[in-house]
Amino acid sequence: MTDLHQTITGFDLWHLELPVTSRRDHGIGSVEGSCEVVILRLTSEDGTQGFGEASPWSVFTGTPEATYAALDRYLRPLVVGSRVADRAAIMAKTAFAVAHCTEAKAALETALLDLAGRVSAVPVWALLGGKCRDTIPLSCSIANPDFAQDVALLEQLQVDGVRIVKLKTGFRDHAFDILRLEHLAQNCPEFSVRVDYNQGLTVEDASEQVRDVAQFKPDFIEQPVRAHHYGMMATLRGQIDVPLLADESVFGPEEMERAAREGICDGVSVKIMKSGGLSRGQTVARIAAAHGLSAYGGDMFEAGLAHLAGTHMIAATPEITLGCEFYQASYFLKEDILEEPFLVQNGKVIVPDSPGLGGRPDLDKLDHYALAKAVAA
Repeated sequence: MTDLHQTITGFDLWHLELPVTSRRDHGIGSVEGSCEVVILRLTSEDGTQGFGEASPWSVFTGTPEATYAALDRYLRPLVVGSRVADRAAIMAKTAFAVAHCTEAKAALETALLDLAGRVSAVPVWALLGGKCRDTIPLSCSIANPDFAQDVALLEQLQVDGVRIVKLKTGFRDHAFDILRLEHLAQNCPEFSVRVDYNQGLTVEDASEQVRDVAQFKPDFIEQPVRAHHYGMMATLRGQIDVPLLADESVFGPEEMERAAREGICDGVSVKIMKSGGLSRGQTVARIAAAHGLSAYGGDMFEAGLAHLAGTHMIAATPEITLGCEFYQASYFLKEDILEEPFLVQNGKVIVPDSPGLGGRPDLDKLDHYALAKAVAA
């Protein structure tokens, strides 16, 4: 049986701890030593397999332990015995099976799409409406508290043809942020620079510091204050002449509607991990565009499998126009989990055309890095 009406018979999980090359500081927290992801494998009657990745962060979307439990205990019963074709129905049920756990839902929809794409012999982007682009400009974040290490990274990015960087700010003092912006302006004029506070500023300091940063004319300034400070976001938007983007303030379509209505931003970071899947991510971008707002493809601390999912979403979503941040597999993880490298050429992510996601994890790597697994013999 090779059609979409066959049932899903297998549901396997790995909770991984992946070593990273350096420390990364953000306004709401740091990652050092390793990051954790959860991998889901679905198997259909004919033995076809589809994979998905959940990439949680405890201070942002949730914990890997909660993600693993959500998939293993609450979402598994919705999937096993269902048809490969039942993706929409399965995902609708997840909203009521477990609250939040958006990363778990993203991994599930990714695996369902990968499985359906492989059964149907079409890429995931074809299942999401069709491809509108073949490549996506790559942005790499500058977030190391040791700026000398980031200077070396900038040199590597120059060689590799990457021409967009995002400076993570607000995790130390304002002087450190200005020092690094000045370095970029003086020594790296070929880079387009973006700034992201990840909620790192207090409402008392935000106006002065954001206005200072705006003088460097970055492409945009992202999420200076805490997610719930909608009023302060709207105030900051009126104080600067560069675009203000929302990230943590907008998880899914529901928050996007409110953000547009209250005028808190000029654009939004679309992440499948916070929106709860690729389809909801597309909806966020479309709501933003309907209100004249821009969108780009953000990510969490991801491995290459989640990068592939985000790539297919952006490839099928013309409203996401500001590139992507899928740099971790190439520039942050000591070793990615994919069998073949996540493809970046001349500073652009290449959209796969092969069935499903166009790549799959190395099972030996999954077992090697596993902290826990629930895999049928």
